[in-house]
Parts: sequence; C-alpha cells; structure tokens
Amino acid sequence: MRFTQALLLLAAGAAQAASSWSFNDASVSVAAKKGSDAIKEKFSQKAPLTKPVGLGSTDTVKIILTAKEDGKAKRPHQAFVTIKEQETGLEAPFPLTVKDTGKAVVSISQKDLPVQFLLSPKPLKASVVIGSFGEARAVNTPVFDIELETDPNTPVPKYEAPLRYGKKPEIHHIFRADPQSPPKVISLFFTLAVAATVPALFISWLLLGANVNHLTKALGAAPLSHVTFFGSIVAMEGVFFMYYTSWNLFQVLPVAGVVGVITVLSGTKALGEVQSRRLANER
Repeated sequence: MRFTQALLLLAAGAAQAASSWSFNDASVSVAAKKGSDAIKEKFSQKAPLTKPVGLGSTDTVKIILTAKEDGKAKRPHQAFVTIKEQETGLEAPFPLTVKDTGKAVVSISQKDLPVQFLLSPKPLKASVVIGSFGEARAVNTPVFDIELETDPNTPVPKYEAPLRYGKKPEIHHIFRADPQSPPKVISLFFTLAVAATVPALFISWLLLGANVNHLTKALGAAPLSHVTFFGSIVAMEGVFFMYYTSWNLFQVLPVAGVVGVITVLSGTKALGEVQSRRLANER
C-alpha cells in the first residue's frame, strides 16, 4: 500500500515538473486598409512559417492563437507577441488580448512599430511569449518573420540615437593668456605722478613745522621697531610692483601676508613710542 502511494506521488511530481505552456490553432493574417485579407497562414510551436510575412504601410497583421497549459486551454498571466530587430537586438512587446478560454488575439501595424524597425534592412523576428504563475514552464517561440514594405511616396523617417552615458573624448582645457601690462606711456605717467608726491610730502613737512630732531630720539628708543616698520612699508610697495610687472596672485598672497604681519607687529611698537612722546608734550 505504501509502495503504491509512493509511486503515485512520484508520478504526480513528474507530471507537475513536466507541465508547461503551449499554444495551438495559431494563424497570422495581413489585412489591407480596405479590410480584405491579403494573406492568411497557420503556424504552430513546432512549425513556424518559413516565408516572411509582408507588412505594408497601410496593412495590419493579426495574430490569433489559443493558449494552453498541459494541453488544456487556459488564460495565462502574461501573453505577448514580441518583435525583434536582428541587427541591434531591440525588441518591442505587443500584449495579446486573452479570454478565459485561452483565445488570444493582437493586431499590429507599421505605425505601432518603433522608428528603428522601419529603418531595418533585415526582416523582423516575431515570437510568441506565454507564461504565468506556478511551476509550469513558460514558452518563448519564434513563429515567423515580418518583412516591412515601405511606401515609396512617403519620406523615410529619421532617427537620431539618444544621448547615452559612456566614455567621452578627453577634454583639454585652454586657459586665457595672462593679462598684459598697460602701455608704457600710461605706466610712466602714473609713476611720475606718484614720485611727485615725495617732494610734496617733504615740502608739507617744512611748512607744517615737522620736527626732524626727534628722529635720533625715536631711533634711540625703539630702533628695531621704527626701522622694521619703515622697511615693511617699502617691502609692501615692492610686492605691489612685482605683482604689476611679473608675479601672479598666487605668488603675491603669501609674500604680502608675511609682510603684512611684520608691518602690524613692528608698527604697534613704533607708533606706541611716538604716542609716548606726544603724551610727554614733545612735538
């Protein structure tokens, strides 16, 4: 008894493992715009059409079949007719309208096809794909070829490949040339204008009564601070001159930063010494 039950279970498992989807009563017809059938052929899983089906610009190809699971007509979860372009491998799926009895139908015309298909030099491959939930194997069977017949009076459609991510040519940056100095005449004019302020400064000191006698006392009280402060001012002017003539900004900034720090530190002590003499009424 147990041996018989085991045999029955094995047989049921083998039958379940061998279950698969299929189709029969399949046919393809091409109808012109007026409604007359130009061609009607039958095919099956094991006997696809050997000759391509012609599809004109105003024609419609109609595919009819019956889906089955283990030989019984049944409505699958998914049923498609896929059309594939041979050179690029591009596929376009067209879902079949399926009834509960497994009867399925789909109609396809040239306007339903992608533009790439209309430019294909080779016939298109049509396949039937049927599958569903469960352990039954799906079916994907090539059934016939479609040869497109274009209208010579209709312009050929244009197709531009979309922009896709990928390796691009190396970009070589071309930077602008460094800015040139202004004309020498203008530079000379402003140089003389700045130089003219030096004697004007000394004349102003004489007219306002500047006391040069405090120079010795100032240098005696804080010689390093006064000399360094004056030297840092001259050095900063030199930095500006180098930036004007040859240096770039990356060369100027570090030097200007160092000179600026020296100017602040030395100027604090030098000007503090001057303030002490002012507070002592030494003018």
